[in-house]
This record gives sequence, structure tokens and C-alpha cells, in this order.
Amino acid sequence: MAAKIAIQGIKGSFHHQVAQEYFEKEVEVDECLSFEELIASLLTEKSTQAVMAIENSIAGPIIPNYALIDKNNLHIIGEHYLDIHQNLMALNGQKIEDIEEVHSHPMALLQCMEFLKQYPHIKIVEDKDTAETARRIHEKQLKGIAAIASKVAAEMYDLEILAPEIQTINNNMTRFVIISKTQSLLSTDEINRASLKFELDHKRGSLAAVLNVMSDCKLNLTKIQSLPKIETPWKYSFFVDVTFEKYEDYAKVKALIDIMAEYFKVLGEYKNSKPRG
Repeated sequence: MAAKIAIQGIKGSFHHQVAQEYFEKEVEVDECLSFEELIASLLTEKSTQAVMAIENSIAGPIIPNYALIDKNNLHIIGEHYLDIHQNLMALNGQKIEDIEEVHSHPMALLQCMEFLKQYPHIKIVEDKDTAETARRIHEKQLKGIAAIASKVAAEMYDLEILAPEIQTINNNMTRFVIISKTQSLLSTDEINRASLKFELDHKRGSLAAVLNVMSDCKLNLTKIQSLPKIETPWKYSFFVDVTFEKYEDYAKVKALIDIMAEYFKVLGEYKNSKPRG
């Protein structure tokens, strides 16, 4: 079976751009308008791997996506960081003064709110996907409606960029993970990042003890987030990301957490690709 990559959104979306950059070629994609649909694409083997946004440098982690990966026993096998550049676009010949509504994904709207405040006459409408909004404007020739999306989407759907680079913070980066039904085939020499989940007994110092173990074994904790266990009041699951130089140090931590935690699971072991600086 030829490799097909599930993406959230359609061609021209940021997920599509990540798929092209990560796999370094024009990949065949399965367009999914929700993360649940993306997961189903993997589980039914409609696709072999999937690209999923997991955190943004402005808005923070997308915890429900960690939960989706965990619940469906999927594996994180890679990651990719993308600088997000948002652009206001509409049909050719339109001006900002002509725009009555702007449609886009809630995250994109949030990232551009300072720009949008300059135009109080424009109604803000949340939509499922940035690129899908751009495509709909093109296909239905919708006047008076603008989209916020990537430059690629503007080119793909023949829209004119009315205002480029309208994101509030220029250093706006989203981290995406590559997920699969099977574990990574990387050698331990290549693996230097991991995503973990654990649950601890509700007693004083239990979390501090785990964090001390990570520090003592030279692991760098890059993210920690708690998520309440719905079925058990006041009980929490912790999702953490760690980086390390030696796999042996990480293996030691795994063995210790397995003893210390009431529940422990590895969501993925892969190669750290975070840009330096």
C-alpha cells in the first residue's frame, strides 16, 4: 500500500505544509476536518501515518490531542516545528473596507486578534479549518468575506492577500507530531526525546520524587501537563516530554518511574527536532 498521510484540514493547510516538509516530498494526503476523523483514518488504516498539531508557542499545549493519542494507543514517532505566518485574504479586487466577515480556525483568529481589533466593523466567525475557508471563498466566489490562512492557501485557491503577516507575535511556532499505529523504527542512538504518561498516588511529594529522578538522570523536562481522570475524582494523569543525550539515562528513568507510578506508559520515543536559538 502506498503511504498516505492523514492531515487535519485540507491541502493548503499548515498540517499539509508540515506533511510536505517532514516527508520531503509531495505526499498523498487524507484530508480530515477534525482530529477525531484523523485518528479514525489511522485506526482503519486508510492512512499509514498522521500529522497532528500538539502545542503552540503562544496558545500552549493542545491537551485533548495527547489524550486522543493515549486513548487510541497510538505512537508518536517524530515531530516537526513550523513558523506560523497568518495572512488575511479574499477574492481578487476586494479591499479590507469591503470585508464584512472574516472566517478561520479559532486558533488562527486568536493569533491575529490585535490586527482584527483595528477593524471593528468586521464580524469574526470561527470555522473548522484555515485552508478550507479559503477554498470555500474561491469556489463560491464569496464577496465581503475574508479568510485567515497561509500564503500557500492563497496561491492554491487564487485569493488576494489583503494584509500579510497579521499574527500578533512574529515568533509564532507550532509543534506538530507524527503519529502511527506502530512504534518508531529508530535506533536508540537516534532517539533523544520521549513523550510519557504516568499516574501517581495522591500523596505529598509523589510528583516531586519523579521529577527529581528525571533531574538526577540528566533528563531535561521540556513540558508537563496534568489532565484529570474523569472516572476518579481528584486523580490526575501527567503528560510529560523529556529530552536527553544518552538513551541509557532515559532507560534508567523509565525503569524507576515504572516502579514509582501507579500507571506508566510511553507515548513515543523519537528524534528531537526543535530549532535551536
